[in-house]
Amino acid sequence: MSRLKRWLADRWVMGVALLVLGYLTLPIMVVAGLSFNRPSSRLSYDFNEFTLDNWKQPCATSDMCDAVVRSMQIGLIATVVSTLLGTLMAFALVRHSFRGRSGLNGLIFLPMATPELVMGTSLLALFVAAGVPQGFWTIVIAHVMFCVSFVVVTVKARLSGMDRRLEEAAMDLYASEWQTFRRITLPLVLPGIVAAALLAFSLSFDDFIITNFNAGTTVTFPMYVWGASQRGIPPQVNVIGTAMFVIALLLVGATSLRGRRARRAALAVVATPAGKP
Repeated sequence: MSRLKRWLADRWVMGVALLVLGYLTLPIMVVAGLSFNRPSSRLSYDFNEFTLDNWKQPCATSDMCDAVVRSMQIGLIATVVSTLLGTLMAFALVRHSFRGRSGLNGLIFLPMATPELVMGTSLLALFVAAGVPQGFWTIVIAHVMFCVSFVVVTVKARLSGMDRRLEEAAMDLYASEWQTFRRITLPLVLPGIVAAALLAFSLSFDDFIITNFNAGTTVTFPMYVWGASQRGIPPQVNVIGTAMFVIALLLVGATSLRGRRARRAALAVVATPAGKP
């Protein structure tokens, strides 16, 4: 009995973590299972019959695929712009001291702390007052605004946890600033930048409230799903959700593996004087 108690005492944290992980992944598993389902009716969400037709014809509903493409276009543009701006801001906040730095750190969190309803209505009032017609580009501007904060926080965490001694050692071995950045700093911070970009794309692709206020007649994928829920969501929506999850999982795994290799490579570069192979 005492052996069982010791075994439980050593592993109860892992057991709780597995339960929480299962709780978080259960909705995703349900969506993945429903992507192989042929529902008995458009308003039915129970598992009726296994089928691969949903995966063979993901664009059976043309309006849905148009909305998916539009959301991906908005997400890619917002991700590129917010990742570029956010990464530069993170480097400035971590590596440099300047007047107003503390205040800027506080301002970074405002879009994250502001309710989406407030942000959406504020942006709508701004665009109306400026005479800007609502549509594709107003959505992009809105998404960039709230994605930048998440990028800054993610990249800042990566930079703060990076060992500066690796860069200092490379400089001591006569590496130039550009060589140090290209061969040491960038490979080490790249996993954080990629993680920030994935987070920004997910937030942009998934956003509904802010988009709904500033979309005009433009229909994104979340807006299509909201409209379709009133007359029955097509099962191909589950296919899109499952595919996005699998792609994100593969990208995260590849980024994590690349980060481990980059750290080992950085340690090897530091041990080699500049100019030698």
